[in-house]
Amino acid sequence: MNSEKELQKKRHAELQAWFQGILPTLGASSQESAAKVELKHLSGDASFRRYFISHIGDYSYVLVDAPPEKEDNRTFVQIAEKLYSAGIHVPRVFSTNFAKGFMCLSFLGNTLLWDKLEALKQEDKIADVHRLYQEAFQILLKIQSINEGSDILLPPFDSTTMLTEMELFREWMCDGIMDLTLTKEDNQILDDFFEILIESALTQTQVCTHRDYHSRNLMVQEDGSLGVLDFQDAVIGPVTYDLVSLIKDCYIIWPKSMIREWALEYAALAQGAGIIESVDKEQFIVSFDMMGLQRHLKAVGIFARLYLRDGKPGYLVDIPRTLAYIKEVLGEYPELETVSKWFEKKIYPMLVTRLHAVVKGKESL
Repeated sequence: MNSEKELQKKRHAELQAWFQGILPTLGASSQESAAKVELKHLSGDASFRRYFISHIGDYSYVLVDAPPEKEDNRTFVQIAEKLYSAGIHVPRVFSTNFAKGFMCLSFLGNTLLWDKLEALKQEDKIADVHRLYQEAFQILLKIQSINEGSDILLPPFDSTTMLTEMELFREWMCDGIMDLTLTKEDNQILDDFFEILIESALTQTQVCTHRDYHSRNLMVQEDGSLGVLDFQDAVIGPVTYDLVSLIKDCYIIWPKSMIREWALEYAALAQGAGIIESVDKEQFIVSFDMMGLQRHLKAVGIFARLYLRDGKPGYLVDIPRTLAYIKEVLGEYPELETVSKWFEKKIYPMLVTRLHAVVKGKESL
């Protein structure tokens, strides 16, 4: 732990020095360039990136420490340029040092879409919630309309990737949080479940997919528009993936009827934009639900791993909410009855008890 802290301290000093050195190229005055810059840590995400903000004159810059052995910074820059060219408000990349893993970006403000939605939800201002989601839908249409070019080739969200993601649930949630010893029968139930979800995803229209398009990666701007963050893991994937991320958000939950209405509204918009062909409403909802199961299994696994491996406890509170999405969908499809009963027996009854036990055990180490 000490060595990790020392490494972060060293990289912070190097990032600070690098930023100081590029200030003249950013249009800073000689006085501003000569003054020692200060970097204030911004709340990080679930990756290895660390974010800092620095205020120079009337401008604010985001400095990114993204170790090149752990983060693909060149792809991040390529995708940022592609999204910007499509008219999407993303951070502008002012300067990079790929060898060190440093980037200087524009600042999109402090207001998460999540903050805004939570406030509106408490005030029961559903019309304003709807307006914000409409804005997010329009941005998503632009993302899904992006065609690949010679400048960037996004990887496919293939069966191997999907399975790897869902295995996080088996490893970090089942074995890690729940302390389950899975039997041969248990593993077969999960294997069959994963196969159903993969098959559903692969039959969908495949489009440019942000892959983490939710309320904590969208920033509300002063004019009410939305800026988009955290797009470095973009892929060519199922058309419902980003929609699920947005309206079946792991961080805020809405009534089932509202989610269905939004999903079908987006389907109509996507059809009108030529992204998908004629829409069978019920089939679209089935695809949407199956995609949600895949994503939420992955999310639960990641939340568990963030705590057990990375010492980030903040995401534990999101596990019950995310599992609630899974429980709801499993109960609606007779073909998933076996796995639904498995969750009812193995996961839900002891969930809260195991979460408390894991936290208590880790704190006592």
